[in-house]
Amino acid sequence: MDWTALFLSLRLAGWTVAILLPVSIVTGRWLAYRQFRAKGLVEAVVMLPLVLPPTVFGFYLLMAFGRNSPIGAFWQASFGHQLVFTFEGLLVASVIFNLSFAIQPAQRGFEAVPVDVREAAACCGMSPMRSLLRVELPLAWPGVLTAMVLTFAHTLGEFGIILMMGGSIPGETKTIAIAIYDRVQGFDMAGAGIMSATLVAISLFTIAATYMLSARVGRRLS
Repeated sequence: MDWTALFLSLRLAGWTVAILLPVSIVTGRWLAYRQFRAKGLVEAVVMLPLVLPPTVFGFYLLMAFGRNSPIGAFWQASFGHQLVFTFEGLLVASVIFNLSFAIQPAQRGFEAVPVDVREAAACCGMSPMRSLLRVELPLAWPGVLTAMVLTFAHTLGEFGIILMMGGSIPGETKTIAIAIYDRVQGFDMAGAGIMSATLVAISLFTIAATYMLSARVGRRLS
C-alpha cells in the first residue's frame, strides 16, 4: 500500500471540495434562478469536462498553465517555481475539471426550491443572503451534498488529467490512481489490488454515508 499516494489523494480531494463548495452554491444558485440569452452556452461550458477525454482536457490545461504561458510565467515569477508538476498545479486542474460535478447537482437542488417559498422569504423582509442561509440552503442541501460527494469521489479516481498536469512525482503529484498504474506496469498485481480495493471501500463508504444522512434529514423535514 502506497500510503503517501493515498494521503496525497485525500488531501487533493479535500482541498478540491473546500474550494468548490462555495463555487457550487453561488454558481448553481445563479444558473437555477437567472434567465439570460447565453445561459445554454454557460451550462455547456460547465458540462464540457464531462464529455472531453481527461487527457485532452489535461493537454489544454498544460498549455494554459505551462511555463511559457502568461499564467505560468506569472506564477514562476511570483513563487519561484513552475505551476505544472506541483501539488498546486494538480489542485488547479482538479478544481477546473470538477466544476461540472460540483455545479450541476447544486443547480438542480436550487431549481427544486419552490418559487413561492423564495417569494415568501422576500415578502418577510429577508435579505438575499439571509434567505439563502435560512430558507434556500436547507431545501437545496441534498443537491449541494451530492455535488460535494461526487467531487470528492471523482477526485480520488482522477488519472488522465493528473498524469498530464503532474506526472508521477512521489509525495508531490503521485496520487493513488497513478500509484495503481505504476504497480500494474511493474506487474505488482497484489499491490494494485490492495490500493484499488481501498479506493472502492472509501468511495462506497462516502456514498453510503451520504444516502443515510440524506434519508435521516429528509425524515426530519417531512
